Amino acid sequence: MKIALITDSTSYLTKQEIEDNNIIVVPIPVIVGDQEFKEGIDITPSQLFKMQDEGAAFPKTSQPSMGEMISLFNKLHDEGYEAIITITLASTISGFNQTLVNIAHNNPEYNLYPYDSQITIRLMGYLVLAAAKMIKAGYTPDQIIKRLDQIRSTIDEIFIVDDLNNLSRGGRLSNAGAFIGTMLHIKPLLTFDNESHKIVAFDKVRSMKRAVKKAKELTQANVAKFANPDKLRFLVVHSNDQSQAEELKDWLSEEYPNNSVEVDEFGPVIATHLGEKSIGITYVEDINKIDFTK
Repeated sequence: MKIALITDSTSYLTKQEIEDNNIIVVPIPVIVGDQEFKEGIDITPSQLFKMQDEGAAFPKTSQPSMGEMISLFNKLHDEGYEAIITITLASTISGFNQTLVNIAHNNPEYNLYPYDSQITIRLMGYLVLAAAKMIKAGYTPDQIIKRLDQIRSTIDEIFIVDDLNNLSRGGRLSNAGAFIGTMLHIKPLLTFDNESHKIVAFDKVRSMKRAVKKAKELTQANVAKFANPDKLRFLVVHSNDQSQAEELKDWLSEEYPNNSVEVDEFGPVIATHLGEKSIGITYVEDINKIDFTK
């Protein structure tokens, strides 16, 4: 079965991964004032932060247009693709997935499978790469979706933001009201709620040093719940804080010597919502330790 695989730019895949796996990446727009940029094409996180430092308007994000997506699906349909799988950032922080659900409903000829990753960043990227492996192995779309659900269930994340300004202004934090007014010197700890899949602040710690210490303790406690923690892959993600990210990588590598640990940067879209100096400790089942042969 000829299956097309699409994701959005917040999966933060490398050019090599995209080329090797025939993945189509749709850029998410970032809007600053009256200028629109395409993530992964004409804006970087450092450029975004520079514009903010120079007094640019508060950044916003949008989603690819329905017309753009329909044109892409028509092209793939005409090229003989019998099914299309789209893996997108969490529907609780973007309406992109719902747009695709609507297109799938109104255009059954595409055989479109919109998949809500319920997350974003390179954690979603690993779901995309897992899907690519399964396409190569001859899985059907339904089999791919079922296995993606299993991998997605292993994802966990703890984010620390320098302040809640970006998240609260952008409306991406469901319980911002409980924290507004206490933001001075307070470093909120965030996660995607397991029930609502919305970003929630679940704790607040005074000083970044204490917040990182708390995040480490929570990570250790959460990882200990896995029957086989060696099967996890760790990812430290940051917004313009490479040194802190490298320190956390070193800690994870020492704590979990049998696991892969990497560092990545929040791209412009996610940095728009989390702000500068944000950092996250995250993990997912290591797809390189999964046998996808049928």
